[in-house]
This record gives sequence, C-alpha cells and structure tokens, in this order.
Amino acid sequence: MATGAEWISGARPRTLPAAAAPVLVGTGAAAQVGSAAWLPALLALGVALALQVGVNYANDYSDGVRGTDLDRVGPMRLTASGAARPGLVRNAAFGAFGVAGVLGLALCAVSGHWWLLAVGALCVLAAWFYTGGRRPYGYLGLGEVGVFVFFGLVAVLGTTYTQADRVTWPSVLGAVGVGLIACALLMVNNLRDIPTDVLAGKRTLAVRLGDHRARRWYVAMVWVPVLLGAACVFWAPWTLAVLLLLGPAALLSLPVVAGARGRLLVPVLAGTGLFELGYGILLGGTLAL
Repeated sequence: MATGAEWISGARPRTLPAAAAPVLVGTGAAAQVGSAAWLPALLALGVALALQVGVNYANDYSDGVRGTDLDRVGPMRLTASGAARPGLVRNAAFGAFGVAGVLGLALCAVSGHWWLLAVGALCVLAAWFYTGGRRPYGYLGLGEVGVFVFFGLVAVLGTTYTQADRVTWPSVLGAVGVGLIACALLMVNNLRDIPTDVLAGKRTLAVRLGDHRARRWYVAMVWVPVLLGAACVFWAPWTLAVLLLLGPAALLSLPVVAGARGRLLVPVLAGTGLFELGYGILLGGTLAL
C-alpha cells in the first residue's frame, strides 16, 4: 500500500509550475487591457493544477501497465513499482480530471462562455490519450504537440479570454512562450529516458530526433520564449524584464549541451519547471504593470 508521501511523489509536484505559469501569463495579459478578474483566474488555476495532476497519474498508470516504467530514472512510479494497484492510480487520475471538470463548470458559469466546456473535454481526452488507449500519441512522437497546444495556447489564451472576453497580441506571444517551455520540460524528461524508451518501443520526439538534435531543440525551447516575452515591450514596456531569464536559460542549457545523461538531467528537469514558473511571474507581472 502506497504511503501518502508516495502518492504525493506520484503526482510529480515538480511539474506543477507548468500548470501555474500559463494562468499567470494569461491573467497578466488580461490585466494589461484592464480586465483582470481574480475569481476566473483562481478557477483557471485550479483547473490547470487538477489537469496536471490528472495527466501525471494517468501517465503513471498507462506507462506502468505497459511496462514502460520498469527501469526509469527519476520520481517514483506508483504502478511500475507495485506500491499501488493500477486501478487505484487510474482512479486517482479520473478523480483529478473530475475536480478539473467541476472547476471548469464554475469557470464557464462565471465567465458566461459555456462553449469552453468542449475545450475542457478535449483537454481531458488529450491528457488521457497521451499515454493511454491503444495508440497513445505520446508514443508516436506527438507529445510535444499536445503539450504546446493544451498547456500553452489553450491554457494562456483561455485564461485571458475568460477574463477579458478577447485575446491580445501579448497573450498570443506569451502562450507560444509558455507552450515552448512546457515542451522543453517534456523534452528533457524524454531525453533522459531515451535508452529505456527505445527498448520499450516508445517513440517520443526525443527518440525520433536522436540524442544530439533533441538537446538542440531543448535549448531553442528555453531561449526563444525569453525573446517572445521581451517582444511584448511594444504593448507593455516593463516586459523587457523577461530578459533577466537569459542567465537561467544559459545555466539550464549548459549541462544539456555538454551531454549530461541519466540522473544528471534530473536537476535540469526541476530547473526547467522553476524556469517556467519564473517566466510566468515575470511576464505576467510586467504585463499587469
């Protein structure tokens, strides 16, 4: 029987900044046009966090029952380790998706945009079929596409739209930036797992690109968002402060370019999550100014 601490570890709390950052940027973009609203922002944050936890448990379950996680570096896997029955992990994922659904209903009621329920349903389906189902798209090298769309574009633009009833150019640039960093988070995770993914037949984008090119893609995914954030200076002059993230971007890129592998990439994974949170705070905050 898994302990409470093991269930918390299985939820992969280091990935939660990836859920908070788009809400920060989306709310900052709404504030930039004088339309920020705390209740929709908090509901959007709750939806994003619940979806992130749900997809983490769903991946734990689906990869575990497929045998993909039998030999992995990184956080404990509840299913693969045998600490929790697969059915319990699956139910935890569904429970998190249910929480996201309830909060999403409340967000639609507050904003008046009921058509967003369809978008929420697509988010849940994308979260489950990333590694679930007969042909998970994460095993076909399309994981980054799903992450970019749902944890970047949908999350940021949806947050802005539910508060401002429109999207703006800063919200679009921020959405692309957040989406790229979320992809970098997935890329470095899959870069670490290339050897075991190849053996398990999991054809992630990192596997398809190969070790060398995957590392270059990671670097681009953390540097380009900084430039996109700085480009928002045409609408909000304080967004130049995003250039402060050039230093952290360099620190994250160095071990990746130098060829760090296995456990040496775990700090990069954690650092990328914090980098995304810092991006959300800096860009969202300076847009609000």
